[in-house]
Amino acid sequence: MPPMPPMRPVAEQESQDGQESQDGQAGPDGRDSRGSRDSYDYVVVGGGTAGSVIASRLTEDPDVSVAVIEGGPSDVDRPDVLTLRRWMGLLGGELDYDYPTTEQPRGNSHIRHSRARVLGGCSSHNTLIAFKPLPSDWDEWAAAGAEGWDAAAMDPYFARLRNNVVPVDEADRNAIARDFVDAARSALGVPRVEGFNKKPFHEGVGFFDLAYHPENNKRSSASVAYLHPFLDRPNLHIALETWAYRLEFDGTRATGVRVRAADGTERLVRARREVLVCAGAVDTPRLLLHSGIGPRADLERLGIPVVHDLPGVGENLLDHPESVIVWETNGPIPENSAMDSDAGLFVRRDPAAEGPDLMFHFYQIPFTDNPERLGYERPAHGVSMTPNIPKPRSRGRLHLTSADPEAKPALDFRYFTDEDDYDGRTLVDGIRIARQVAAAEPLANWLAREVCPGPEVTSDEELSEYARKVAHTVYHPAGTCRMGAAGDEQAVVSPDLRIRGLDGIRVADASVFPTMPAVNPMIGVLMVGEKCADLLKSATGDDTRTDTGTDGDTGTDGDTGTDSDTGTDTGTDQEARIR
Repeated sequence: MPPMPPMRPVAEQESQDGQESQDGQAGPDGRDSRGSRDSYDYVVVGGGTAGSVIASRLTEDPDVSVAVIEGGPSDVDRPDVLTLRRWMGLLGGELDYDYPTTEQPRGNSHIRHSRARVLGGCSSHNTLIAFKPLPSDWDEWAAAGAEGWDAAAMDPYFARLRNNVVPVDEADRNAIARDFVDAARSALGVPRVEGFNKKPFHEGVGFFDLAYHPENNKRSSASVAYLHPFLDRPNLHIALETWAYRLEFDGTRATGVRVRAADGTERLVRARREVLVCAGAVDTPRLLLHSGIGPRADLERLGIPVVHDLPGVGENLLDHPESVIVWETNGPIPENSAMDSDAGLFVRRDPAAEGPDLMFHFYQIPFTDNPERLGYERPAHGVSMTPNIPKPRSRGRLHLTSADPEAKPALDFRYFTDEDDYDGRTLVDGIRIARQVAAAEPLANWLAREVCPGPEVTSDEELSEYARKVAHTVYHPAGTCRMGAAGDEQAVVSPDLRIRGLDGIRVADASVFPTMPAVNPMIGVLMVGEKCADLLKSATGDDTRTDTGTDGDTGTDGDTGTDSDTGTDTGTDQEARIR
C-alpha cells in the first residue's frame, strides 16, 4: 500500500478567499458549499481512549463526517509508543502533559499525574492492564443516578471492544512473577485466577489480562484497535498537534471548538450536530471551565465570562492511590516480561464488601522514585508490591489557577482526607499483607532483604506515615464531570452524557465516572466510548444539527457490530489524512 498523505492540522483548512466561511451543506469530507473544510457533523475533542472509539464507530457511516482534535502527534510508526514494555520511558517526556498536584498535607505532594499527549491518549501511554469493571461497579453507578449504566446494560459493550484483550502470554511470565502468584495463594488462601475477565471476582491472584499483541509486544491501544485500520476513511479527519482551548456556543447550544495549531494559527472548527468532549478527567473540566462552564463564583474570580453556571465541574476528583514496599533480590530478575508489572493480587478484607477492597500490583523492578526522597536507596536488583485502594473514600477537586488556557489547572486530590481514615488504614493493611506474601515460599527464596519501609517499621502509626509519604498514583484520575440524575446539583452530565442545561454537547471519558471502579479503569473508558457512540446513533431522529440554513443528510445510522479487527500494521502506510 502506498503511503498516505501526511496529517495536516485543521489550521491549514482555510477557505478559498482566506476568510472563515458561513456554514453550508457539507459532504463527508467536511467541505461546505463555499469550499471550506471547517464544518463537520461531529467534532471530537481528544483522540484518546474514548475519543478513538467514538470517532471510529461514527465514521462507520460514510455519510457522517467526524473531526478529531488531538493535542499530540500520531502514534503511527512510533516504536517508543507502540512497544508496551517501553511505557515507563514515556512518563515525564515529550508526550506527557505532566500535571503536578497541589500540597497534600496527609499525602505525597510530589506526585506528577501523567496524561498522554499522543493519538490514543493514555491507552498509548499506560500498561494496558485490562479489567472489565465488576458488576458491582456498574450497579453502583446506576444507584448514584446513572440510569441505564447498570451491569446488565453495560456488559454487552465488553464483547464489542476491538482491542486484543488476552492474559499475559506464557512466554512473558517470568519466574519471580510466577512465584509471587504461588506465594500469595499459599500465604493468603486466595484462588489463582486465570483470566480475570472470565467472571466476577472478590479476591484472587494471577497474571493480568492486557490489551496487547504478545507476539511482538505491541499495544492494542484505542488508536491501534479503533483508528489505525480505518485511517483511509474519507469521512475521518484527525487534526494532530492541535489544542482545543475554548468551546463555541450560540446561546445554550455548542456549535464548535476554537483550536490552535502547532504554528500558533487559530481556527474555529464547527460541529453541525454535536461536540463530544473526550479530553480526559483533567483536560475535559479544564476546557469546560475556560469556556465559561462551571461554578459561577470561581469563573468570575478569574474574569472568565460565565456561559453556564454548573457547580459540579472539577469536583469529585477521584484516583487510585497506592503505596509501595520494595525488596532487594538475591540477584537479577529474569528478563522476560510483558511490561514489568504482569501479575497482581486482590483481597477482600471486609466480607460484606461488594468487591475487592485491596489490590496489589507486583512490579518486577525496584520502584523507589518516592522512597528515595525519604533517604532510601534503590537496590541494584529488586521487586515491589504496591498496595492499592480499589474504592478510595477521599474526594478531591480540580480548579483553574488562571484565565490563561495555557496555564495548568490545580489538581487537589486531597489524598487520605476521608473522615474515618479508611484510605490510610487500607495501605497499612496492605503493607502487612505484602509482608505475609514475601515471607512465603517460593517467593521468599528470591528476597535478600526488605529495603523500604524496612522490617524495623512495624507500628500502625509508622506504617501509615511511611505509606502516605511515599504514596504514588497509577494515573487513574476520574470523576470531575460526573454523571448523575436530574435532581443532583453536583452532576455535570445526565445518563445520556449530555451536559446538563446545554445542547449539542456531551462528555465521554473517565471524567463522567460517578464513582471509581475497583479495577484499572481503561476498559471502562472504552466501554463509555462504545455506549456514547450508541447514544449518538440512537439520536438519529432528533433534530441535533446546528441550523446552517441548508438542508443536508443528517442520518447517523451505521454498523455497530462486534468487528474485532485489531490491525497492528504501524508503518507509514497507516498515516491518516486530514481533508
